[in-house]
Amino acid sequence: MTTSESPESPETSETGTPASTDGGPVSDRPARRRRGRVLAALAVMVLGCAPFVWQLIATSEHRYGTEDVPERAVAVVLGAGVRPDGLPSHLLAQRLELAVELYEAERVRAVLVTGDNGVEHYNETDTMRDYLIDAGIPADRIVGDHAGFDTWDSCARAAEIFGVEEAVVLSQEFHVPRAINLCRAAGIDAVGVGDDSMSERGTATVYGWVREVPAALAALGTVVLRPDPKVLGDYETGVDEALAQAAEEAATS
Repeated sequence: MTTSESPESPETSETGTPASTDGGPVSDRPARRRRGRVLAALAVMVLGCAPFVWQLIATSEHRYGTEDVPERAVAVVLGAGVRPDGLPSHLLAQRLELAVELYEAERVRAVLVTGDNGVEHYNETDTMRDYLIDAGIPADRIVGDHAGFDTWDSCARAAEIFGVEEAVVLSQEFHVPRAINLCRAAGIDAVGVGDDSMSERGTATVYGWVREVPAALAALGTVVLRPDPKVLGDYETGVDEALAQAAEEAATS
């Protein structure tokens, strides 16, 4: 007497391995799931890095060294950390040194320092201004923007509030591509010079490059939407006056 298979028995493949309903071995399912997760992760990584790569490519022709950067009317120094003793952090000091070098080489005629002064007892802008004066740049060539809370606000306010039409943007090399991209989106004919901070601040520099990957994605949204900066206000004539003073001095020298 023969017996039929139990209804609950799974179908088997030709090799005797239990088969799935689509004909493939059940044991292949976890492998296919793993492959799917790996491919999905790779796709997310590629898509996530695409804005960063695009940013590097799009700004490559606008990035220079101090020795070959085209002349621009204004240097825009983007703020960074200030130490508890009121002195600029190392990275900020290096940005300011770039401004000093460009001013002394007559590549720029005025300097706009832009940073965060949103809380009491923390003032990036005045710290930057004092540093530049101590380094020999005349006080009447330095203009401060106390509401440069982030890169986009600094660029948008430079254009809208201070009337900057062309500029050299100064920061670290990892930050300069995004800064150029945002300043050009704000309507400024911007080029950039970056400080190579790797040799002296390696950990901070690596972190900076890594951070730029998601920051580039956010910047892409900003370029598309072009929101108003957090603080606007009335037009300020500081940059105009600094450039007029520079022109007058050049005419009489």
